[in-house]
Amino acid sequence: MLSQVERKSDDPQVMYSQNSSDDAGVYQISDELAMVQTVDYFTPIVDDAYTFGQIAAANALSDVYAMGADAKTALNIVGFSVKKYGSDILAEVLQGAEDKVHEADASIIGGHSIDDDEPKFGLSVTGFVHPHKLWTNSQAQTGDVLVLTKPIGIGIITTAIKKGKASQHLADEAIKWMAQLNKYAAEHLRPFKPHAVTDVTGFGLLGHALEIAKGSEKSLIINHDQVPVIQGVKELVEQGAVPGGTKANLKWLDQDVTFEAQVQEESKLVLADAITSGGLLISMDRNQAEQYVKQMDEVFGDRAYIIGEVIEGSEKSIYVK
Repeated sequence: MLSQVERKSDDPQVMYSQNSSDDAGVYQISDELAMVQTVDYFTPIVDDAYTFGQIAAANALSDVYAMGADAKTALNIVGFSVKKYGSDILAEVLQGAEDKVHEADASIIGGHSIDDDEPKFGLSVTGFVHPHKLWTNSQAQTGDVLVLTKPIGIGIITTAIKKGKASQHLADEAIKWMAQLNKYAAEHLRPFKPHAVTDVTGFGLLGHALEIAKGSEKSLIINHDQVPVIQGVKELVEQGAVPGGTKANLKWLDQDVTFEAQVQEESKLVLADAITSGGLLISMDRNQAEQYVKQMDEVFGDRAYIIGEVIEGSEKSIYVK
């Protein structure tokens, strides 16, 4: 018998699709196996080709981890002009991706390329999970706390890099976080019972938190001074290094988010920052969250942070204080 989840498809084995706001599509193969599929690609956000491949792979793999699955296979998606840029650069991108997918204990088994003057790269990823062990972004419970597993501000830093305003230290810090797999945060989360999980990417922390709030029919309180931000990011905001997507995110959130008076404009932009390959945002029982944060700190060092809580649904979906 198929798992009892909300299905909005003519095919009863489709568990999650584009009709939900979850991070990936899920197709149930049997009582004990479900297939998780996702795809993502983008233009280069760093100059080094190998690093770009690493980041693109980590970003594409992230949605599978946000659903609680193990990544198994990937297909490359390439837009590139060999005539314009040369085959060596493309080879470096592909090698970076292959090495990162290998780190994920998965395999690249093919792909497709087109000739394109504007380089683009990403992957389609397939993973597997037991149908009853899936994580979704829509089951947050009143009394849960919110946990974040990577600092934010990456979109602002990458914009600053393009404007020549970011130091090499800040650039290296952003690259380190973007290339880091969410595999490890997900693996350490599995012994616990998270109620809602998503990854923080293009909609920013507040945008993805909003998906949890609306999907769960709850409201969230976020303590902005407890949210980890890469040091130096707020200074970049003051210098005008803010992506257009970040500004659009903040405007889009206007009707659903209330900011208390002490939250400055710079902090609002950071909380809405459009991120590439961000961390996991988790809603879970407070006691379990404290254990998880402690475990992550012991294994990796300062890698998970309690940033807020879940309350009953109220007038606004998110309250930032």
